[in-house]
Amino acid sequence: MTTAREPGLIRRGVLWLLLLGPLFFLSYGLANSYTAGRSDIGSLVFAWESHMPLWPWTIIPYWSIDLLYGLSFLLPRTRQEMDRHALTLLTAQVLCVSGFLLWPLRFTFERPELGGLFGWLFDVLMGFDKPYNQAPSLHIALLVIIWTLSARHVQRQPWRWLMHGWMALIGVSVLTTWQHHFIDVPTGALAGFVCVWLWGNRWREAGIARVAKRWWVALCYALGSSLLTTVAFIAGGAGLWLLWPATSLLLVALNYAVMGSGGFQKNAHGRLSSAASWLLAPYLVGAWINSRLWTWRHPQADEVCDGVFLGRIPWRNEAAPFAAIVDLCAELPCPVSKQVPTELVGAGLPAIASEQPQQFYSAAPTLDLIPPDSHLLQQAAEAIERLRRQGPLLVCCALGYSRSACAVAAWLLLTGRCKDLDDAERLIRQARPGIVLRPAHRHVLQQLGAQP
Repeated sequence: MTTAREPGLIRRGVLWLLLLGPLFFLSYGLANSYTAGRSDIGSLVFAWESHMPLWPWTIIPYWSIDLLYGLSFLLPRTRQEMDRHALTLLTAQVLCVSGFLLWPLRFTFERPELGGLFGWLFDVLMGFDKPYNQAPSLHIALLVIIWTLSARHVQRQPWRWLMHGWMALIGVSVLTTWQHHFIDVPTGALAGFVCVWLWGNRWREAGIARVAKRWWVALCYALGSSLLTTVAFIAGGAGLWLLWPATSLLLVALNYAVMGSGGFQKNAHGRLSSAASWLLAPYLVGAWINSRLWTWRHPQADEVCDGVFLGRIPWRNEAAPFAAIVDLCAELPCPVSKQVPTELVGAGLPAIASEQPQQFYSAAPTLDLIPPDSHLLQQAAEAIERLRRQGPLLVCCALGYSRSACAVAAWLLLTGRCKDLDDAERLIRQARPGIVLRPAHRHVLQQLGAQP
């Protein structure tokens, strides 16, 4: 279903361009001019880059980012999306220009004289773009932002494949035009995804963590990030790739300290946003492996009662037997078939139905190792009671032992299937002996059970 565009967006987009355009040329040009007069300009070039070919024709896709920058303001369908896109571009500009000033690098290859149209385009480019604004590549950062927005709105084929192909060609062109060294590309992509992630968060839901356990977990991830960063800079070379998992752990620490479960940006379809998926990829791989290792002896879900099963976040084939899924895992995607929105009777968490097979899904993401709050547990319990009528229902988290067990216990208490928490825990433990309900979990559940 296509959302109708809000009125007045063209004018709003033009106003943003009138602000961002001059600011871009002014800040980018001043950074170039200032760096040209510095004596502390370094370079970071890998030996294999000497074999990088020069393809003059790729100056055309390289230049096209400027056109796409302006056209991207035609894509947003709401004022909120328009403003978020503009602020994402602005943040990328500030971040990259700051990088140029703090860590000045110079492009070291000498490009031969070129004639014809391509040579003219290079000459025009070099009249403005000196070889100093390198890492993180603002070109790549802007590409990531525009590509992410385009992927959200360009759905029809063959236009979608054409869009992806052209965007990929722009990414390659920063190397084949001899405008950037390789280090500029991943750092530029990192800057772009950080900006997309930053403005994709729901800031009204963010706040300083008030639970001591969240700060302890955040500290552990922050220390891991610091360790990897130190090793990356000591090792140098290929060791710099450790900055990716270091960034991943740092963002997880930020989620625990400030952003909460929303920092993982899991949507109502069980997927993480593209920015969260790329930025957190090393952590996500580790979290997925961890979930498989802890549950490899007992991968199957267990029925607690009345068609409600408790288990780990499933593979796609493991999800197939269930008519519905209630998912409490914030950090891992849940494999649900292509979905279309559906209206279900009753209030509570959003639920959607897939096309084939008929499968309902409700997301109630919460942080690992942290007891869910009573409001979320009540919503999850309502979703369980509503969706179990569709057929066998899976309540899951990463392992299926704590967060999901807490939600099932809340459901048993609130629907009167168990008279007290001890009775609920006993019933769940009979079905799945490995569940972990710590005193903090029990405290939240007891508060929930005490509500009228």
